[in-house]
Amino acid sequence: MKFLLDLLNSDMMRPEAYQSFSKSWFHYLSLVITLLVIIMLTRKFKVADDKKLKSILLVFGIVMIILEIYKQIIFTYQTNAYQWYAFPFQFCSTPMYLFIIYGLNKNHKVDQYLLSFLATYSTFAGIAVMLYPADVFIETIGINIQTMVHHGLMAAVGFSLLITKFKLSIKYFIKGSTVFAILMTLAMIIINIFNMQGIDATFNMFFINERFGSHLPILMDIEPLVPHLAFLAIYLFGFSFVASIIFMIGYLFRTIIYKEKYKLIDLF
Repeated sequence: MKFLLDLLNSDMMRPEAYQSFSKSWFHYLSLVITLLVIIMLTRKFKVADDKKLKSILLVFGIVMIILEIYKQIIFTYQTNAYQWYAFPFQFCSTPMYLFIIYGLNKNHKVDQYLLSFLATYSTFAGIAVMLYPADVFIETIGINIQTMVHHGLMAAVGFSLLITKFKLSIKYFIKGSTVFAILMTLAMIIINIFNMQGIDATFNMFFINERFGSHLPILMDIEPLVPHLAFLAIYLFGFSFVASIIFMIGYLFRTIIYKEKYKLIDLF
């Protein structure tokens, strides 16, 4: 077991973003693979029925869960203690659960809520990390592979859903916002439970734990200036705003590239 853990814990030069090829080859390779996966999935999703789509997302969810378990084991092995900051319920962790829920779910109405979230909110988060991965790269080979597979699948699946399966309407978008609000509420509940335990460790799910503050751009500057409840409302609005930008990108892509015709009234 120790040999296996040492193997999985092997080192590499920490990748960098947008530097020389010798420093950034891993990032460049990840971007190329993600683009190829987007092309492949777009073609598959365009002709896939619900059963096929569920099978694909279920497999992706299982792969992401397995890699997440690996990450949890390695982080614990490296320090001989569980790393609470890496508890798997950050915003970017949620798609792997939703992939599996979608794959197993039999309720068509619930499917719409999940697909709406995955095509907008999840897409934004995946693309953001793939384009600006400065904080996710470390010197452990397996962890770098895990984070690129995880966020790459978020971006590829989400964008492919956006331009093939997403219904271009505000009502459909709001369904995704509802899922985000539920996930954010769950994060708040988990945070409160953790804070009551008195554990001396960083635990900042969704980066909304008042004890540790937000590390997210713009939001980290706003948080000290407003009451915590107001910050949570701004957080919810901010993520929904960027998700709406993804929604509009999907609209433009499908009207310009796919030549699909939508009237403005169709969005409501």
